[in-house]
Amino acid sequence: MSDAAAPLLKVEGLSAGYGELPVLRDIALEVRRAEIVALVGSNGAGKTTLLRALSRVLPCTGSIVMDGRQLSRAAPDEAFACGMVQVPEGRQLFDRMTVQDNLLMGAYRRGGKADVARDLERVYAYFPRLSERRRQLAGSMSGGEQQMCAMARALMAAPVLMMIDEMSLGLAPVVVEQLMGVLADIRQEGVTVLLVEQDIHLALTGADRGYVMETGRIALSGPAQSLLSDPKVRQAYLGI
Repeated sequence: MSDAAAPLLKVEGLSAGYGELPVLRDIALEVRRAEIVALVGSNGAGKTTLLRALSRVLPCTGSIVMDGRQLSRAAPDEAFACGMVQVPEGRQLFDRMTVQDNLLMGAYRRGGKADVARDLERVYAYFPRLSERRRQLAGSMSGGEQQMCAMARALMAAPVLMMIDEMSLGLAPVVVEQLMGVLADIRQEGVTVLLVEQDIHLALTGADRGYVMETGRIALSGPAQSLLSDPKVRQAYLGI
């Protein structure tokens, strides 16, 4: 049984790269239960590489403990079985399948048809637009609707920790505002969120805590509002 006071995700000394090219160096971070944590930084800082390492798609050294279980040498399906679910950059939907079939793909490893049916209606309540388009091919929708579909598919996997890569990329502000509202709602239901974003102001405004990455390292961390007011962050990332 996991310790309720312990972090849901605890990473220590994580390093990773591609072949001989090192990308991540001695990463340490914690994500507590039912909080939204922002992982921010400029393009090329290593944010997506870190998500790949956490998801066990990319080999790494160091320690990854998820809900009391050591995952540093685990396979991707073991991380998924622990409740670690990723919403990838670019959405990666099944374009020639309907919206509803995409959502059901998120639940393909779950048993219990009644639970899946209940959760399907729950995600449609979060995203009414998807309910209206449930029989439409996913690839024919707008970018904002596709992002909704990608997030809804992840929710159908019953995540404990949902890791979202560049949620706002290319989307209209009104859509981004709606998606941030959904993150706040699912956090209230106990889902923990790790939000990876280049839009630092957006991410930190909606998060409890944040980590700032620079060239493969954690440069700053702390409460989100403290980071927003940090002179280094304001000058380097917010242009203030």
